[in-house]
Amino acid sequence: MLLAALVLIPIALHQGVQSAIAAPVDWQEVEPTNDGRQWWDRGSVRRDREGFLSVLSRYTPQTDTDTPTLGKLYVMQIDCDQNIFRDKQVNGLPRWRAQWEPAGGDGLIERVIDAVCRADLA
Repeated sequence: MLLAALVLIPIALHQGVQSAIAAPVDWQEVEPTNDGRQWWDRGSVRRDREGFLSVLSRYTPQTDTDTPTLGKLYVMQIDCDQNIFRDKQVNGLPRWRAQWEPAGGDGLIERVIDAVCRADLA
């Protein structure tokens, strides 16, 4: 009995991790700017414990067409009432003391904030 439990528990945990990792993304691109392109994942939008929205976002800077570039993944926390954001994670690494900031004229971030705040969370 104990042996069966020791075998089944890791299998169940592994399957749960696989399903969490394999969750489909629904990338929504905002209008690009001269700085690059940015997307947000509709399926990742959640209201957190503090009442703010959390969303996965992807940014790729503008480069020459011959130069491939790697983008960055962000977990953004958004305060829709004040139109501010902070990056809680960048490429999977936590930013423990991330400060709230306005979009500051960054058209891509302004568009992501607007789109996420208008998204239907139902």
